[in-house]
Amino acid sequence: MEAAVAAPSRPAISGFERYLSVWVALCIVVGIGLGTLFPGAFAVIAAAEVARVNLVVAVLIWLMIVPMLLKIDFRSLGSVRQHWKGVGVTLFVNWAVKPFSMALLGAFFLGWLFAPLLPAGEIASYIAGLILLAAAPCTAMVFVWSNLCDGEPTYTLSQVALNDLLMMFLFAPLVGLLLGVAAVTVPWDTLMLSVVLYIVVPVVVAQLVRLLVLRAGGQSALDAVLGRLGPVSLVALLATLVLLFGFQGEQILAQPLVIALIAVPILVQVYLNAGIAYWLSRRFGVAWCVAAPAALIGASNFFELAVAAAISLFGLQSGAALATVVGVLVEVPVMLSVVAIVRRTRGWYEAGAAA
Repeated sequence: MEAAVAAPSRPAISGFERYLSVWVALCIVVGIGLGTLFPGAFAVIAAAEVARVNLVVAVLIWLMIVPMLLKIDFRSLGSVRQHWKGVGVTLFVNWAVKPFSMALLGAFFLGWLFAPLLPAGEIASYIAGLILLAAAPCTAMVFVWSNLCDGEPTYTLSQVALNDLLMMFLFAPLVGLLLGVAAVTVPWDTLMLSVVLYIVVPVVVAQLVRLLVLRAGGQSALDAVLGRLGPVSLVALLATLVLLFGFQGEQILAQPLVIALIAVPILVQVYLNAGIAYWLSRRFGVAWCVAAPAALIGASNFFELAVAAAISLFGLQSGAALATVVGVLVEVPVMLSVVAIVRRTRGWYEAGAAA
């Protein structure tokens, strides 16, 4: 490990984050209520676009994403070699399994099994939202999940940094390929603009801010900045969800079962990909402290990016945007359940890995 790379801190899940699903549920109620009471205001917000990018939503999403990217230290990439088996397993699951399995699960559940219960004109859009959700591996929340299962912090930091780097090059081709296979028209110019706006530029800005803060006050100064920006990121997320549900209110009221049905393939893919990563790690003799966060990184999604891309590509009122929001709704409880599973199976895992 490079001497310049500081040991990553061990974050704890805040009360606000732990009950994120509750806040999202409240956003559903508030958003639908405001959308019904003030349709004119929402129409003005929807019209504030430049090159198909909604300016209000763009600001909110930057406030969501940049604080999370401040936690990433790309110098940690030098330590990837220490845990190359765990890194290999997670890269395989994140980029070769998860996006494709989500596309298949979306086609099976939403395109076939649940199709009679869904609005026919939105099914392809729902599947597109699921693809966007699965094509971006999680970043900041992974540190919390890894901490909760006593994961190896150096591995977690290096793996997340590597995934962030790969996202800049793989997100657009993967999304374009899978949307094309799903027979969804791909606006390539908007897709590339989304990658630049919501991946490349935020990563560059976050790294510049991180560098300046570290030079000025060291790690303690960075921790203080992250502490101040954390609530800003969550408030921006909730404000974005209020807007989305304000626009989606009529559809949700007309089809209240839709959210539950969209959640099914998301839940299946989380447990499927976590299981694959955990099982492969055991087969390759990876230490449990690496296998646990490997399973979590393999299963979780960068839902902030997915929401941003869905809005840019398909609009605030699209089924794709709604599908990505369902990912936000289930993220915390389902990932906490994965944490509980890997902790309770540690004895089974270590017996097999040792053998």
